[in-house]
Amino acid sequence: MITIKTTQRKIKVNIEKLKKEARTVLGLLNYHDFELNIFLTTNQTIRAYNKKYRKIDKPTDILSFPYWPNLKPGQRIVTETAEDKQLGDLIISLEYVQNDAKKLKTTLNKRLQVLLVHGICHLIGYDHETEAKYKVMQKKEKELLSHLDY
Repeated sequence: MITIKTTQRKIKVNIEKLKKEARTVLGLLNYHDFELNIFLTTNQTIRAYNKKYRKIDKPTDILSFPYWPNLKPGQRIVTETAEDKQLGDLIISLEYVQNDAKKLKTTLNKRLQVLLVHGICHLIGYDHETEAKYKVMQKKEKELLSHLDY
């Protein structure tokens, strides 16, 4: 199940389209029966989360909170109960994403697709802490994005 919650009212997003894209990505990864929570918010709110959890006192585009934090890229999640079929939570600042989209000369929806895939990759063990890991993650992101209308 994919749950999307928004606490901001200024920036309009097609929630059903975002949910459909998340479902597509989870299906491609064979996690179609896992839960994913997406929280759409403001720069002020994401800044507070970023400060609390990463000790960085500024807003960012997306934060990922994996349910399985020790998962390695490509490693399959093995659950023992239905309650463990969780990927985790994504927090996205729509203000930040909208500003980024303008700078990158793209649309809000295209930028959201990239961040959705990026965040889900983090939830399944990918990171970009080193150049080698960045390349592996980037390859996975491109593969997943190719299945969306990106």
